[in-house]
Amino acid sequence: MMRSWRDLGSSLRLRLMLGAAVMAVLFMLALLPALRGAFVIALDQSIQQRLAADASALIAAARVENGQLEMPDKLPNEEFDNLEASQLGYIYDSEGRLVWQSLSSRDERLEYSPRYDGQGHDFLRVADARGREFFVYDVEVDLLRGQRAAYSVVTMQPVSDYQSMYDGFLNQLYVWLGGALLVLLGLLWFGLTWGFRSLRGLSAELDQVESGSRENLSDEHPRELLRLTKSLNRLLDGERRQRERYRHSLDDLAHSLKTPLSVLQGVSENIAARPGDREQARVLQSQIERMSQQISYQLQRASLRKSGLVRHRVQLAPLLDTLCDALDKVYREKRVRVERDFDKALMIPMEQGALLELLGNLLENAFRLCLGEIRVSARVGDGYCELKVEDDGPGVPVDQRERILKRGERLDAQHPGQGIGTAVVKDIIESYDGELFLEASQLGGAEFRIRFPLI
Repeated sequence: MMRSWRDLGSSLRLRLMLGAAVMAVLFMLALLPALRGAFVIALDQSIQQRLAADASALIAAARVENGQLEMPDKLPNEEFDNLEASQLGYIYDSEGRLVWQSLSSRDERLEYSPRYDGQGHDFLRVADARGREFFVYDVEVDLLRGQRAAYSVVTMQPVSDYQSMYDGFLNQLYVWLGGALLVLLGLLWFGLTWGFRSLRGLSAELDQVESGSRENLSDEHPRELLRLTKSLNRLLDGERRQRERYRHSLDDLAHSLKTPLSVLQGVSENIAARPGDREQARVLQSQIERMSQQISYQLQRASLRKSGLVRHRVQLAPLLDTLCDALDKVYREKRVRVERDFDKALMIPMEQGALLELLGNLLENAFRLCLGEIRVSARVGDGYCELKVEDDGPGVPVDQRERILKRGERLDAQHPGQGIGTAVVKDIIESYDGELFLEASQLGGAEFRIRFPLI
């Protein structure tokens, strides 16, 4: 589970998508109260306009006779005369005393005291004894049909009349914002997918470079990536030239040393022809042979290093067949049977020369020590490739395994029959960031297990 989360976190597109999604969600959450507030303001203005219109109707119907307020029996707005209606109307004098109320308000017990303070009008909310809220529009009147008057005309309507409208708006708002968020996320994903198409093209070209099917990256990329591709091309060209110079220098070194060694070899043979100098000739020949082996070893060690950017893969089956055919001829009398336990299409992440040297030494060691059976197995796991060579020979004593695998030990410097042939094998494994394990085989002999990371 932890690995899957790390894999998800390593995706640049997913990171950008998650960041954009978080920003979009935060934007929608910030937009929600703004839209809700705008609706509430618009709703309050609409209610205020309606209550103001109702108050104007009451003012138009009122008149003053002998200093007393007179209201007609039949009002223009029939809602005030309906006992079941929610539209309420009140008129107070300047002292705050109720002088008239509509039939629709007879059953309401609402404690409200207007303030006649010359402010014109008020729009507010009040609650009755039962906790019901009302919108209240209170307007002051100084003249009624040309006569002086001092009254507060109040119209009211329950807040609950608009609650269903408000709830419906909120539901629609949630639906529309949720739909807009989904559409926005879809557009963001589409935009990121389209934008990352160039990166997928670059990744495909890098895979081709690593596999060796192409030498350089093309210039068919966005401007933002051209500097990266040019830098990688310079790195590839520099590495290629460096490897060529390295090989040429090694070839020149081998050629320059070959002639002096040949001369020394001839001199040693001449010395060996004299009976009194045979011991000195033997020492000279052994040192010449040692120098030749060291030169060969260092040349192999330098030439079988893993390349920096190019990633090679070699099919194991045909290379193993070639090695086994050659070793069968050398150890024809043993009649060795080699068991293969791997997929025929399996590819090993190494250069062919390095794998040939590595597997050749392992197999030569196994052919030399086995009684008649060898098993070669390989598999690719989660992020690694594992190669094993086993035999049914005498094996390696437990007290010698740690010494053999110790870093810096020459693997062919152990007691006879218990090495793997050359120190080049250890260098190849280390150059590919691999690990070498020496264990007991189920066949009865030694098991050399090598694990390489798949990078």
